[in-house]
Amino acid sequence: MTRAQTVLTLNLFLMTFVLGTSEFVIVGLLSEVSASLKIAISTAGALVSAFAISFAIATPILTAILSRFSKYPLMLTLIAIFIAGNIMTALSDSYALLLFSRIVTAIVTGVLIALAMAVASETVPTEKRGSVISIIFTGFTLASVIGVPLGTFIGQWLGWHMTFWFTALMGIVSLTASSLTIPRGLKGAKNSLKKQLGLLTHSRIILAFFIPAFSIGATYTVYTYLTPLLKEVLFVPERYISLVFLLYGIVSIFSTLIGGKLANRNGIGKLRYVFLIQAAILASLYVTSSSIITGLISISFIALVVYTMSSTMQLFFIDFADKHVPSAKDLASSLTPVSVNVGIALGSALGGFVTTQKELIDVSWIGGSVAIAASILACISFRLDRKTKLRNVISEQQQIS
Repeated sequence: MTRAQTVLTLNLFLMTFVLGTSEFVIVGLLSEVSASLKIAISTAGALVSAFAISFAIATPILTAILSRFSKYPLMLTLIAIFIAGNIMTALSDSYALLLFSRIVTAIVTGVLIALAMAVASETVPTEKRGSVISIIFTGFTLASVIGVPLGTFIGQWLGWHMTFWFTALMGIVSLTASSLTIPRGLKGAKNSLKKQLGLLTHSRIILAFFIPAFSIGATYTVYTYLTPLLKEVLFVPERYISLVFLLYGIVSIFSTLIGGKLANRNGIGKLRYVFLIQAAILASLYVTSSSIITGLISISFIALVVYTMSSTMQLFFIDFADKHVPSAKDLASSLTPVSVNVGIALGSALGGFVTTQKELIDVSWIGGSVAIAASILACISFRLDRKTKLRNVISEQQQIS
């Protein structure tokens, strides 16, 4: 790649890091937000669901609508709105304003991710697109490793409002870098909105969409309430909470690497068993939570499997669109993060229900049940793939004969 392409890739990596930090850091601050606004922890947890639902609904629609505009001014405008959303969050003194600001931030976050993938696809050599896209996705992982623990630390020592002043500042850095690196000649494509959204009507896409949603939903049933779990069940001192999130983030990097290996060949077939392992790990927390050490081991293994499906599913969506609806490839690139956010909404809402109706630790085995559902969907998708390949082989043999 040229120097300009390398610098652009690093900027898009920075952008996803900033977006990921802003999205995920609220998980480490639920207790602080709950105490500050005098609301229940489950009500604070609803902020995670609201962000994810807004992300999931707005991203495919707005990506399809805005794809006709030039990417340079569009992305700078969206980053500016992202900064404004974080400033609004930092200034929030009521739950209603906080909720509104998070929804605004979620809407632009989803579109920016889709546009970042599109820019990468259009500007780097074809043989480098896969590796560049994986680097951009790694920004989210690094957000868990550095951004969330740092934001949690800032929130616990200086107040949760200060955390979002921090993310707004990072947004300004991203805006500056983007203004210098994003090519100005990337024109929009005037594709039919109806034709693009038609991708979402394919039964295989619908089925595949819920595989990562259920897998992430299983994890977020627990992860959304990790801070109260650490405090009230494992009795981890508050000063060490940010370190646990750091541990979680570091281990999740290996999850991404494992996912890349799984995607090389027959990824969905392998995921059938990975999700069963995930279910067992989540459920194990119910038993291991009696000790800090064993509980933290279970949490580490939860992080180890959290992103194992990302690469496989991203390739599936892109390849399917390329074969059946080529005009919707940009939209297809957004489906994995959209599905992940649907899963986050599902998991955080389910976890909130559990925390109000059952014991806090019950989120563990209930999350495991959702992972089993992901395994079932992966089995169905795998069998459909085998049938399709078998039909293609039979068809080719008939043509030869």
